Amino acid sequence: MVTRLSTQDASFYFLETSNTPMHVGSLATFRKPSSGLSYEELLCLVEERLRLVPRYRQKVREVALGLSRPVWVDDRDFDIEYHIRRSALPKPGSDEQLHELVARLTSRRLDETRPLWEMYLVEGLSNDRFAIFTKSHASLVDGESALDISQVIFDSAPTRPPALEELWMPARPPSESTLIAGALAEMVSRPGEALASLRITLGDMSASLGGALGAVSKVASVVRAAAQPVPETPLNAAVSRNRRFAVAKTELGDYRKIRARYGCEVNDVILAVITGALRNWLLSRGEPVTESTAVRTSVPMSVYAADLESDAEADIHDKAADSLSEVSAFLVDLPVGEPNPVIRLSHIAHATEAQAIQGRRVPVERLMRLVGFAPATLQAMGARAASTFPQWMFNLTVTNAPGPQMPLYVGGARMLEMYPVAPLQKNQTLSIALTSYDGDVYYGLNADRDAMADVDVVAALIHESLEELLDASR
Repeated sequence: MVTRLSTQDASFYFLETSNTPMHVGSLATFRKPSSGLSYEELLCLVEERLRLVPRYRQKVREVALGLSRPVWVDDRDFDIEYHIRRSALPKPGSDEQLHELVARLTSRRLDETRPLWEMYLVEGLSNDRFAIFTKSHASLVDGESALDISQVIFDSAPTRPPALEELWMPARPPSESTLIAGALAEMVSRPGEALASLRITLGDMSASLGGALGAVSKVASVVRAAAQPVPETPLNAAVSRNRRFAVAKTELGDYRKIRARYGCEVNDVILAVITGALRNWLLSRGEPVTESTAVRTSVPMSVYAADLESDAEADIHDKAADSLSEVSAFLVDLPVGEPNPVIRLSHIAHATEAQAIQGRRVPVERLMRLVGFAPATLQAMGARAASTFPQWMFNLTVTNAPGPQMPLYVGGARMLEMYPVAPLQKNQTLSIALTSYDGDVYYGLNADRDAMADVDVVAALIHESLEELLDASR
């Protein structure tokens, strides 16, 4: 049976250019176990878990003449050593060198003739650490048919569960005549869908964005935001093919303190922290900032449901299984012109509360019920949710996903940190992705190398903005 890419999958596949690769990434650092973790051991671990993500052995095959959306077919020449690669920093490798490597790897497009993912084992880090960097194409990870590969290689204990035997045999690929016949049959049975598919294959993204915009028009608050001119900021410029990557690590407890003080959501506090950082970054550049200055942001996920934010001792990873059954996509204007951090937080809390009442939902079934690190999959879903808005409607994307508040392991190695990497959209020079893990909140800032040479300043200002809110809440 041939599985065709969905309309959104196909739009991501054809939307990609050399300057805007459409993959999502994750960077995790680990403490090396006493027994070590070799490249060969990582190969074996991933290979035995591939049965949980069968699409990672499939590649995209286009239909002749663009008659229909491409299809997923088994890669009969699947080579796991091509997808899992080994890299090393000159010892002792610094975090700055690691982030530069991630920036370079993020800049490169995935090989469209093979399954659309790569994993890198990075050795040589200081303090007896190593890193794993993974990137998967946004068309591959939909949260239902396919999860992110990094989600299935994590264990909740240092000891790996017994491996299950599996003999994988690739299916025979469909013939060209079979694909053409299927495309023609679809044109007859579903002409409207076939026309939209044809427009996507020809590069007309309005075929997929039009339906999304129609859905957005049902939300009064989003319509009001869309009707207003998108603020002009340095965040919007032509994007080159090269990237910079910066990170920020903060404590989840600090966000909870602010939430408890002002009766808002943790997600509101995060957005307020980002707002303060962007405000100070604009001022550092000498940009004009008035009381009405704003940065319109696509916020694809409401990830901290109310019962995830209690101060009681509980496992957020387990609670999320019951609470996080859907993903929100909405626009919010971040009030970077407001000098008072508490008033900034108040504005954001009111805006997100209105969106929670009126906003549309994109279902994400059973994601957090699976053993593993679901934020990687949720970040991919965030990028997909953000794409339902036309790019001209907002300045910046912020994706936010919850993680387990307990240690996780890969091959017996304990994960220390995890930084997500979200793709850049056309003419948007910065994307911010974040997740929580084991008591901390991790920000990954993916930026255009030319337009955002000072992305490290934004990362540093995240800490300053959080401190400002903490001081105000005491």
